[in-house]
Amino acid sequence: MTKTTLTVIKADIGGFVGHSAIHPDLIVKAEEELQSSKDKGQIKDFRVLWVGDDMALVMTHDKGENSKEIHKLGWDTFVEGTKVAKKLKLYGAGQDLLSEGFSGNIKGMGPGCAEMEFEERTSEPFIVFLADKTSPGAWNFPAYKMFADPFNTPGLVIDENMHAGFEFDIMDVKNNKIITLKAPEESYKILAFIGAVETYVIKNIRRRGDKMPSATMSTDKLSLLAGKYIGKDDPAMIVRCQSGLPAVGEVTNPFAFPHLVPGWMRGSHTGPMMPCSFEDSNPSRFDGPPRVIGAGFQIAEGMLVGPRDMFNDPGFDNARQKANDIADYMRMHGPFEPHRLPPDQMEYTTLPKIQKEVKQRWMECSDGPSTKDLADQHAYQATKDDELE
Repeated sequence: MTKTTLTVIKADIGGFVGHSAIHPDLIVKAEEELQSSKDKGQIKDFRVLWVGDDMALVMTHDKGENSKEIHKLGWDTFVEGTKVAKKLKLYGAGQDLLSEGFSGNIKGMGPGCAEMEFEERTSEPFIVFLADKTSPGAWNFPAYKMFADPFNTPGLVIDENMHAGFEFDIMDVKNNKIITLKAPEESYKILAFIGAVETYVIKNIRRRGDKMPSATMSTDKLSLLAGKYIGKDDPAMIVRCQSGLPAVGEVTNPFAFPHLVPGWMRGSHTGPMMPCSFEDSNPSRFDGPPRVIGAGFQIAEGMLVGPRDMFNDPGFDNARQKANDIADYMRMHGPFEPHRLPPDQMEYTTLPKIQKEVKQRWMECSDGPSTKDLADQHAYQATKDDELE
């Protein structure tokens, strides 16, 4: 059978206003670029989606994963969109494009990329999840619930096609390593890793036995790629549904709990993940709270049927209210942890500059500095202050 590839490439190429939303002209430009590619036969179909100030290119084609042609199309589309963003003086125009030119694969160049090659079934439902103001580890909790928790997914119990379970590819993003662990028998090992969401992230999930691709996530971390913090990581996730896989409702249900994720303001704070409709995906309160949308599709001979706005449902109203309540609570902590991220997760922000400024003022101590030590430090600081004046 002919295989179809679904590729989602996502980037922030300019915010309107600030980091809150995307300007309509960027969407128009992206649609023009992808329509031209479709007319030439490079891709079968496409949709341009957005969440917050991130734009996502959803494309179907028959060129497989890691296609240079498709990745270049995504890169070139973002480059053309950046030109529009600069003309409009949008905030952070082109901020996720970390290279001057395309190098053959968009991974490692800034944009996030999730893609899956598969043989189409009789009915082929997918959900593309897009998040703003958070990192790839935000998918760990809901993905585990979907594919390994029978309290969320009764299909794991009552559907014999799911009894063998699923296998998880887990990346160590800081050391660039990957491991495959199997659920249910290695569930505790899986949780031991994926609970540390800034170090270990789920990359792929497959059904055991036939190795059917079931879910895939973008795992590019801009902070690690760039050597300093540039924008937020804002990941994408593709989840295949039904017929021996979790049902659509089992896939969306984990988001009824607005779990805490890293990101939010300046990428430096913990906040609740709020499931929202396309229309409400523009975060402005403290640049948040973090948002996620779910775009549902059927795929028919490579053509996209949809999207359907999966969170445009009053069934998620309580989750949104709870997310707002959690946001109130977390915000009251101000600059204190656990609202602000711990130091090891702040190393790519501007905090190291502040640490460097006061580096010489730290002293060795046992039970504490003596009065003379403190007096000497105060005299040193007074001298530095005089020099600045």
